[in-house]
Amino acid sequence: MVRRYDVIVDDIDRELLALLQADATQSYAALGEAVGLSSGATHERVRKLRRRGVIRRTSVEVDPAAVGKGVAAFVMVDANAWMGGAETAEALAALPWIEEAHVVAGSASLLVKVRTSSTEDLQAVLRHLHGVPGVTGTRTVVVLETFFERPLDPRGDRP
Repeated sequence: MVRRYDVIVDDIDRELLALLQADATQSYAALGEAVGLSSGATHERVRKLRRRGVIRRTSVEVDPAAVGKGVAAFVMVDANAWMGGAETAEALAALPWIEEAHVVAGSASLLVKVRTSSTEDLQAVLRHLHGVPGVTGTRTVVVLETFFERPLDPRGDRP
């Protein structure tokens, strides 16, 4: 989904976003001090960022292995038709093992990121994927080790 924003996100908003990504439990006073604003002004900016959809949600990052989901894989999904519609999105969203789903250009129609507790469970997920209307095949890359997963830097391309 493409979103258009009425007001451009300025440098202070970008800095607030980066600070919240690092630790969303910070007080508005601490955030405001870091960017040179009062607590009230900071609270209002964050409220507006939420209302406009720039901040989609506040969440906790969990170690997948600690909760028994240590197997990660990327699955390229082949299809016999365009897979960019709501029906496909809903079918994929119904599979709880899928963390991300993307319509892509290239040799595959979709790219999904899956987390399971075992390769046997991964195999079951692949069977479920083959049950999605239009899916004709899959190619899977199993992650052996993750060096890092980096969140978007809202401040732009900084060294």
